[in-house]
Amino acid sequence: MIHIPDFAHASTVQIIFCFLAFITLLTAFLAIFSRNPIHSALYLVISFFSIAGHYLLLNSQFLAIVHVIVYSGAIMILFLFTIMLMNLNKQNEVHKPRITRLGAIVSFCLICIVLIMIFINSKPIEGEYIATGEDYQSINVLGRVLLNEYMVPFEFASILLLTAMIGVVLLSKKEKTEK
Repeated sequence: MIHIPDFAHASTVQIIFCFLAFITLLTAFLAIFSRNPIHSALYLVISFFSIAGHYLLLNSQFLAIVHVIVYSGAIMILFLFTIMLMNLNKQNEVHKPRITRLGAIVSFCLICIVLIMIFINSKPIEGEYIATGEDYQSINVLGRVLLNEYMVPFEFASILLLTAMIGVVLLSKKEKTEK
């Protein structure tokens, strides 16, 4: 039996991680900067699948499958229905003033700085699993944590999705014209 050293396995995982990170970032930027909304949605689907690959690298198979089913399936179908129901003609498109674009760029940069600072100041959680010995991959543990400790954010997410569905229905309704 051939023994593969640990550093060879680590370098393979790092190469796969870098490849997935590159694909994720590339498709996310293409989704933002693409002029065609259908192309943006397709780039977003590719980005979702590469994020599921990151979950697989973290040995979270359940989260990877749920991510593919929920985001790449259900949420993207909702996005595509919204895109198809909206009238996206170039003639009726309102151009944003420069101050709005500048505000969007400034807020994006501030959010990036905050996220980078959070990432720099965070600690790895490797020791927590060893200290408690609890299996965080178990669906039972995940459900208990999700519905006990994170019940309020879980409910906020469901309200957000309900609001998005109501918004799609209201956008798809035709306005009544008086005769």
